[in-house]
Amino acid sequence: MAKSKISFRRTWKKFWDKILGFGPVQWLIAVIIAMPIWFIYLTCRVRITNCDLLKEYQKKQAIFVFWHGRLMMLWPLIIKGKIRSYVIASQHHDGTIMAKAQQLFGLHPLYGSTSHGGASVLRAGLRALMDGKSSMCISPDGPGGPSLRVQDGALYFAKMAGVPIVPVCFSASRAKFLKRWDRFVVVKPFSKITYTVGQEFIIPRRASQQEIESVRKEIEDYMVDMVHKMDAEYGHKMVEQDFTAGGFKDAVRAERAARRNKHKGIK
Repeated sequence: MAKSKISFRRTWKKFWDKILGFGPVQWLIAVIIAMPIWFIYLTCRVRITNCDLLKEYQKKQAIFVFWHGRLMMLWPLIIKGKIRSYVIASQHHDGTIMAKAQQLFGLHPLYGSTSHGGASVLRAGLRALMDGKSSMCISPDGPGGPSLRVQDGALYFAKMAGVPIVPVCFSASRAKFLKRWDRFVVVKPFSKITYTVGQEFIIPRRASQQEIESVRKEIEDYMVDMVHKMDAEYGHKMVEQDFTAGGFKDAVRAERAARRNKHKGIK
């Protein structure tokens, strides 16, 4: 019976992966994702801290960094700010669908990962920044964590292209924090949303590895402090650092197994 269930799951997964591989299906799902985000954004009261600074990036470049769990409501901010920007997107079906949804908000995808065999995407991103017209959006703790930890991709772009790193974050009065490694935030309609555009961080072209690490830590501390303060404003529980996608799944499986054993009376 167990083997039958496993076989069915594998067959179903292969079938679903094949369906998700079709472009028209991906675009349909992307539209389904984008429409609620626009609806939520348009029903919310929005406040943007440092709005004037955001307007400056219509004319100059920046590398906007944001935590992976704060992805959802940042897309409307980019299109509202009239900012031409690229975004790093995973080549997996989920990432491709998400990239198509981002295109509906004016973002241009670069497929790959800055942390998993990402030499090609680093080169493509650098070429995109070298045109002198485009910015870049990166979640430095993506795609799989550790959560609230800044990885090196954004710093590489900043150093090689001479473009400042700008942390961006949002929080909302009515929000659901999903049970995921990144505590992904889903904003509810008719909320209050606060966006914050942070200070610029510059990495000199000739910066040593030690200097780069110092700036990386400074950006990380700044971004962690930013998200904690913004969530505290609305009374939300503090989001944790150092969760990984794989580790979180293992912890959830272990928790479920413990509950099953307890129910069966197994110590």
